[in-house]
Amino acid sequence: MLSWQQEAELHSKQCYPEEACGLVYIFKGKTKYKACKNISINPKDTFIIDPLEYAEIFDKASIIGVFHSHPIDQPYPTPADKAICEKYKYKWHIYSVDFNNWYSFEPSGYKAPLVGREYVFGIHDCWSLIRDYFETLNIKLRDWDRPINPQDFCDNPYFENCFEKTGFRELKPNESLKENDCILFSLNSTGLNHIGVLLKNQMILHHIEGRVSSKDFYGEWLMKCTGKRIRYVK
Repeated sequence: MLSWQQEAELHSKQCYPEEACGLVYIFKGKTKYKACKNISINPKDTFIIDPLEYAEIFDKASIIGVFHSHPIDQPYPTPADKAICEKYKYKWHIYSVDFNNWYSFEPSGYKAPLVGREYVFGIHDCWSLIRDYFETLNIKLRDWDRPINPQDFCDNPYFENCFEKTGFRELKPNESLKENDCILFSLNSTGLNHIGVLLKNQMILHHIEGRVSSKDFYGEWLMKCTGKRIRYVK
């Protein structure tokens, strides 16, 4: 076992039952481990590396991997792990405390299915789903940064301020929705905090917090929650 792995194991046990996280990097020809603070609001289930600690290592060394622990589960990657590995292009290392086992993997072109993915804010959420859907149309949409706390987004959603900058325009009242148009919703919020895309047969592809992504009929409830109808034009 490498020395950085021994440090990561110790860090994982110190953080138990919460997830530990850290960075693997090369500094002056040696592979080292930086134990980072997990700033997730749900540290028993997810991790977010403190961006200040990430910047500290990024500025002085070459990052070659991301580490986190699975306190009670096997060290195999979740779909969200695979998705974020693809996003940042680092090798991924997972250690299971309870099973005392390691698993490592690298970016391999993984794409989560559009329907049935588990909700993880900032990785697999409603905007991630819209971006992935539009990629199937050969359209690459901007990946807007989210706040760390999902409640902060719910209290102050971005969609109204960002949709035009992303290449969308609002439909006029006399314009009908058509396939691939998007709809901004207000779900238990004072602002428009949710988005879906219209498919054929009046179906909506969307991803509500706490549920898996799904195709649902654009019926009475969703119509009542509708705030704006937008179309990609860029």
